[in-house]
Amino acid sequence: MTVGRIAGAAIASVLLLVVAVLIFRRVRNDYQTHGKLTPFASFLEVLIFFLHGSSSYIFLDSTLAHVNTRSPLFAVAVFCMIVGMGFTLTAMTRLGMRQSVGGEVTGLRESGFYRYTRNPQIVAYALAAIGYALLWPSWLGLLWVGLYAAIAHIMVRTEEEHLQKVYGEAYERYCARTPRYVGPWGRELPLSP
Repeated sequence: MTVGRIAGAAIASVLLLVVAVLIFRRVRNDYQTHGKLTPFASFLEVLIFFLHGSSSYIFLDSTLAHVNTRSPLFAVAVFCMIVGMGFTLTAMTRLGMRQSVGGEVTGLRESGFYRYTRNPQIVAYALAAIGYALLWPSWLGLLWVGLYAAIAHIMVRTEEEHLQKVYGEAYERYCARTPRYVGPWGRELPLSP
């Protein structure tokens, strides 16, 4: 790992986090003003995750010739990517694309994947990102996955604020029985610290 690559990753991390905060301020404003996202705010939300994905060229080796296909990690990486992307696309399809990007509010979803996590797309894509990073295991890859987690968490907190306002006690009951991400953690009310 070169100093230049580490410096590039540090700069990219700071820039992506700053851009994410600015974007999700705009998203919060749209939710408060319109009760949903405008097409521009939806575009910005997709853009920040596109920028994160593109930043993998800064954080990861990303040279196919450098992937060790004989390593046990290779099988784990491929499995994580296939399962993660499969669940991401399935969850988005079942929710509906307009609702997935905040452009439509049609009701609180509590069935299917939403019985196990309040954010199935986020969890599933995290699995895919982990798999991708495992193709070129490094500390910068871990940072890249952590950066995704931070950006996604900012988005989730923004959405939770909106969902609590729209659905009130029904959303609070849902939060009490369903984790924000996975496991026994995250069953707290969305606006708690």
